[in-house]
Amino acid sequence: MPSVIRLIYMVKKPLKARKLSRREVFVRDKSTCQYCGVKGLALTLDHVIPKHKGGPHIWENVTSACIRCNHKKAGMTPVEAGMKLLSEPKAPKPNPYYIFRYYNILEEWAKFIPWSE
Repeated sequence: MPSVIRLIYMVKKPLKARKLSRREVFVRDKSTCQYCGVKGLALTLDHVIPKHKGGPHIWENVTSACIRCNHKKAGMTPVEAGMKLLSEPKAPKPNPYYIFRYYNILEEWAKFIPWSE
């Protein structure tokens, strides 16, 4: 019995945009503080334009920051705090194979699943 069945043509499903969540922001930012570049698990979410100044809770305004940088920036914008973002936050591109990221994939399946983001 085969473990893989390969289709002759692609069955296209509509791509869903990823939901904005803490975990997804850290995955997008590769668990790196977007202000100082430190990698680690002790990260927080930071609103580039603070919510009390009208900054929305959207992909383009949320980034990961270490506790030290988040306290230094406080309720200011990066310009006001004299800080610079390492990369501009943006929504991740939809990827139909993203659902397989957290599953163990059989070795013989690997060549049929492109992992590019």
